[in-house]
Amino acid sequence: MRVLLVEDEALVRMLGVDVLEEAGYEVMEAGNADEALRIMEEHSGIKALFTDVDMPGSMDGLALAHTVHARWPQVKVLVVSGKVRPAPDELPPGGVFMGKPYEPAGLVRQLREMLVG
Repeated sequence: MRVLLVEDEALVRMLGVDVLEEAGYEVMEAGNADEALRIMEEHSGIKALFTDVDMPGSMDGLALAHTVHARWPQVKVLVVSGKVRPAPDELPPGGVFMGKPYEPAGLVRQLREMLVG
Protein backbone atom coordinates (compact mmCIF):
# COMPACT_ATOMS: atom_id res chain seq x y z
CA MET A 1 0.00 0.00 0.00
CA ARG A 2 1.21 3.47 -0.85
CA VAL A 3 1.53 6.12 1.89
CA LEU A 4 2.50 9.78 1.49
CA LEU A 5 4.57 11.05 4.42
CA VAL A 6 4.81 14.84 4.79
CA GLU A 7 7.40 16.18 7.25
CA ASP A 8 9.66 19.22 6.92
CA GLU A 9 12.38 17.93 9.27
CA ALA A 10 14.56 15.67 7.11
CA LEU A 11 15.76 13.34 9.90
CA VAL A 12 12.25 12.83 11.24
CA ARG A 13 11.01 12.21 7.70
CA MET A 14 13.77 9.65 7.04
CA LEU A 15 12.94 7.81 10.26
CA GLY A 16 9.24 7.71 9.34
CA VAL A 17 10.04 6.42 5.86
CA ASP A 18 12.26 3.68 7.31
CA VAL A 19 9.62 2.61 9.84
CA LEU A 20 6.85 2.45 7.24
CA GLU A 21 8.97 0.71 4.60
CA GLU A 22 10.04 -1.92 7.14
CA ALA A 23 6.33 -2.49 7.84
CA GLY A 24 5.78 -3.20 4.14
CA TYR A 25 4.40 0.11 2.89
CA GLU A 26 5.47 1.86 -0.28
CA VAL A 27 6.32 5.36 0.96
CA MET A 28 6.37 8.59 -0.99
CA GLU A 29 7.71 11.63 0.83
CA ALA A 30 7.31 15.39 0.76
CA GLY A 31 8.86 18.22 2.76
CA ASN A 32 5.85 20.53 2.64
CA ALA A 33 2.18 20.71 1.67
CA ASP A 34 2.77 22.12 -1.83
CA GLU A 35 5.08 19.23 -2.68
CA ALA A 36 2.58 16.79 -1.15
CA LEU A 37 -0.27 18.07 -3.31
CA ARG A 38 1.90 17.77 -6.43
CA ILE A 39 2.63 14.16 -5.52
CA MET A 40 -1.07 13.46 -4.87
CA GLU A 41 -1.93 14.87 -8.30
CA GLU A 42 0.82 12.96 -10.12
CA HIS A 43 0.56 9.55 -8.45
CA SER A 44 -2.50 7.39 -8.12
CA GLY A 45 -2.98 4.71 -5.54
CA ILE A 46 -1.99 6.70 -2.45
CA LYS A 47 -4.06 5.17 0.35
CA ALA A 48 -2.97 7.30 3.32
CA LEU A 49 -1.58 10.74 4.11
CA PHE A 50 0.70 10.92 7.16
CA THR A 51 1.46 14.58 7.89
CA ASP A 52 3.00 16.76 10.55
CA VAL A 53 1.00 19.86 11.53
CA ASP A 54 3.80 22.43 11.79
CA MET A 55 5.36 23.03 8.35
CA PRO A 56 6.60 25.98 6.34
CA GLY A 57 4.94 26.90 3.08
CA SER A 58 1.51 27.89 1.87
CA MET A 59 -0.39 25.69 4.36
CA ASP A 60 0.17 23.68 7.51
CA GLY A 61 -0.57 19.99 7.94
CA LEU A 62 -4.15 20.53 9.12
CA ALA A 63 -4.98 22.57 6.02
CA LEU A 64 -3.26 19.91 3.91
CA ALA A 65 -5.31 17.18 5.60
CA HIS A 66 -8.55 19.01 4.80
CA THR A 67 -7.47 19.70 1.21
CA VAL A 68 -6.55 16.07 0.62
CA HIS A 69 -9.81 14.88 2.20
CA ALA A 70 -11.84 17.25 0.00
CA ARG A 71 -10.09 16.22 -3.23
CA TRP A 72 -9.39 12.55 -2.45
CA PRO A 73 -11.97 11.47 0.16
CA GLN A 74 -10.89 7.83 -0.03
CA VAL A 75 -7.40 8.70 1.33
CA LYS A 76 -7.03 8.05 5.06
CA VAL A 77 -5.50 10.93 7.04
CA LEU A 78 -3.11 10.63 9.99
CA VAL A 79 -1.95 13.93 11.53
CA VAL A 80 0.95 14.19 14.02
CA SER A 81 2.39 17.01 16.10
CA GLY A 82 4.59 17.55 19.09
CA LYS A 83 3.50 21.18 19.49
CA VAL A 84 -0.28 21.30 19.12
CA ARG A 85 -3.12 18.93 19.84
CA PRO A 86 -5.97 19.67 17.44
CA ALA A 87 -9.51 19.21 18.65
CA PRO A 88 -11.40 16.39 16.92
CA ASP A 89 -13.46 18.92 14.94
CA GLU A 90 -10.23 20.43 13.54
CA LEU A 91 -9.43 17.17 11.75
CA PRO A 92 -11.13 16.12 8.52
CA PRO A 93 -13.87 13.49 8.90
CA GLY A 94 -12.25 10.16 9.73
CA GLY A 95 -8.89 11.84 10.41
CA VAL A 96 -6.76 10.57 13.28
CA PHE A 97 -4.27 12.48 15.45
CA MET A 98 -1.13 11.11 17.14
CA GLY A 99 1.20 13.10 19.38
CA LYS A 100 4.94 13.28 18.87
CA PRO A 101 7.16 11.63 19.71
CA TYR A 102 5.38 8.48 18.68
CA GLU A 103 6.54 4.90 19.05
CA PRO A 104 7.31 3.32 15.66
CA ALA A 105 5.18 0.26 16.51
CA GLY A 106 2.30 2.54 17.51
CA LEU A 107 2.54 4.41 14.21
CA VAL A 108 2.43 1.19 12.21
CA ARG A 109 -0.46 -0.17 14.31
CA GLN A 110 -2.49 3.05 13.88
CA LEU A 111 -1.92 3.14 10.13
CA ARG A 112 -2.90 -0.53 9.76
CA GLU A 113 -6.10 0.06 11.75
CA MET A 114 -6.99 3.02 9.54
CA LEU A 115 -6.31 1.21 6.29
CA VAL A 116 -7.99 -2.07 7.20
CA GLY A 117 -10.90 -0.67 9.16
